[in-house]
Amino acid sequence: MTTTTGTAAATRAVGTAHTRVEGLAKVTGAARYAGEIPHPELAHGWLVLSTVARGRVRSVQDAPVLAMPGVLTVLHHGNAPRLESDYTVPFGQPDPALQLFQHDRIPYVGRPVALVVAETPEQAREAAEALVVEYDEEPHDVAFFAGRPGMYTPEGSAAHKGDLEAELAASAVVVDAEYTTPEEHHSPMEPHAATARWDGGRLEVIDSNQGSRFVADELAKLFSLDPDSVRVRSEHVGGGFGSKGTRPHSVLAAMAATVLHRPVRVVMTRRQMFALVGYRSPTAQRVRLGADADGRLRALDHQAECQTSTVFEFIERSADFGRPVYDADAHHTVTRAVRLDVPTPTWMRAPGEAPGSFALESAFDELAEKCGIDPIELRLRNEPTVGPLSGLPFSSRNLRACFEEGARRFGWADRDPRPGVRREGRRLLGTGVAAAAFPTLSAPSTAAVTAEADGTFTVRVTAMDIGTGARTALTQVAADALEVAPGRIRMRIGDSDFGRAIIAGGSMGTRSWAWAIIAAARELRERLVPGGAVPPEGITARSDTSAAVGALTEMERHTFGAQFAEVAVDVTTGEVRVQRMLGIFAAGRIVNPLTARGQFIGGMTWGLSMALHEEAVRDQASGGHVGADLAGYHFAAHADVPAIEADWVDDPDPDDPVGIKGIGEIGVVGAAAAIANAVWHATGVRHRNLPIRPDRVLGAAEGALGA
Repeated sequence: MTTTTGTAAATRAVGTAHTRVEGLAKVTGAARYAGEIPHPELAHGWLVLSTVARGRVRSVQDAPVLAMPGVLTVLHHGNAPRLESDYTVPFGQPDPALQLFQHDRIPYVGRPVALVVAETPEQAREAAEALVVEYDEEPHDVAFFAGRPGMYTPEGSAAHKGDLEAELAASAVVVDAEYTTPEEHHSPMEPHAATARWDGGRLEVIDSNQGSRFVADELAKLFSLDPDSVRVRSEHVGGGFGSKGTRPHSVLAAMAATVLHRPVRVVMTRRQMFALVGYRSPTAQRVRLGADADGRLRALDHQAECQTSTVFEFIERSADFGRPVYDADAHHTVTRAVRLDVPTPTWMRAPGEAPGSFALESAFDELAEKCGIDPIELRLRNEPTVGPLSGLPFSSRNLRACFEEGARRFGWADRDPRPGVRREGRRLLGTGVAAAAFPTLSAPSTAAVTAEADGTFTVRVTAMDIGTGARTALTQVAADALEVAPGRIRMRIGDSDFGRAIIAGGSMGTRSWAWAIIAAARELRERLVPGGAVPPEGITARSDTSAAVGALTEMERHTFGAQFAEVAVDVTTGEVRVQRMLGIFAAGRIVNPLTARGQFIGGMTWGLSMALHEEAVRDQASGGHVGADLAGYHFAAHADVPAIEADWVDDPDPDDPVGIKGIGEIGVVGAAAAIANAVWHATGVRHRNLPIRPDRVLGAAEGALGA
């Protein structure tokens, strides 16, 4: 059959709203997730986690459990296969937490100490709960607080320009305030699950993750396998938010499948996820701002503190947020950390920028109050023309347009700047604003595009759709690159066999994958003869963007946005209700307005939840969580979320080879600060500690709310 490419420009897919290409499969249940796909002779593993925060495993009394019905094996440090520890990974060093059952050390509550494998999940769970593990317990330390002993400065976490103390001393107006954010958890709807089996000499893993090729490579290294002998598939993923990398469930499923020579599935419970898949570290932050009387910044000092584990270093770089956002004569930022007997934190949607924006954007509001300048005007007066610390030009920077369009649509001009003057019955009303910024990153990726004999095109790329709509956006990108209708594109993703590609994370997935698809499509078009026949096996072109990404001109590349919020504070109960939110973003080329708006609104909803609800509490005595489930860990439900509007302004970047910027995380950034600033405007009381719970509202404003 002959095939042609070429459609009128008016029918371009990118920039138009398209429903999800996998939507029907999802709503009818045809889309299968990692914990649902059937396998013959499937065995089920159940994790047993440590109940002490520090010490050693003295004994695992597995004999009684092995005699229970259906139990196939109990793996632990006394009998587990040896894993490789000396290898490299793309992001720094390998995580020792994946060296499961290799020693008897316990570094935190919730560390896996055994895996019980049985014929059914019910038998595995019953046996796991019956397993007796004895420990030699040691004193632990899980207490995080500002300025605690043991804080250190990780490499690369500080940046300085100018004489900070001199500029602060010369400033007409100074803000010096401390802010805190609590431990937060990802809690994606789909739990972490993996099924591992050996098939024809290859380890096949069906997993819920954010980067199948990355997981496949790490499993190959852990088990000393040839990379080509490991295949990881993750066609449908029900949310990740940064938590779904290589995790214990996939390692132990592969280990058990190797021992038993049959397929093994391991699914985490919600409670287990609180210990095993990472979280956002609590932070303590101090912000000092010094300005002239007209609000121009002389000094910006942002010092942040976070926790990490004794096992593996992960730093929640909250102080980084302001580096590209505001200009100042002296610009100092640093994040410090302390090692505690806790699980290792990890990337969580808008890592660093989410808590960092709460502190800095709240402090900017306090500076606006002291200067007597409108909060938007103050921010615009401190717009940089180049990177404040790097000196590099911005690829594009349309933050001003975000504020101007947002102010117009939100009705900001009608706002009375005085706090505590708007009242409806027993509710005080207020509005707040904050800036948002998140880096625009690119990473090398590969893709293959095949022209099929039936006139369709098959795209293969190890992209991941974790609920973002990436599969649909990439279909649109491919359609335009090939100049055909989207209906002629088959988009195949989530399979490590498709080649190297970046993870779904850092708001760089769609940008990086699209780049590879466009490059492969262009090569394919050059090879196709107009009107010529395509052989039955098709014609395939492949791409690798490593050289192109490496050749990118060094610039400051960011997505920007302006967040607006209106709240109502009940003076009797202290309850804060967000009545409306508006986010306006400058996010480059918007591929699919339908799914893009969903991403923005989803991020803003998370910011609302961060501001008012989310707070994981760690018990100092046991080292574990209080209420490690979705009943004890509260996040915004449907009734908590008002009508949220999200839109964007034009943000062209003619020198960028793709023009797409990441949008998955920018919606979170600044949202909590806008709400906190609105609470101040409603009540006249500043809240510097999240979440803004009713008891905190009543306690901080005792006497003021009822006045």
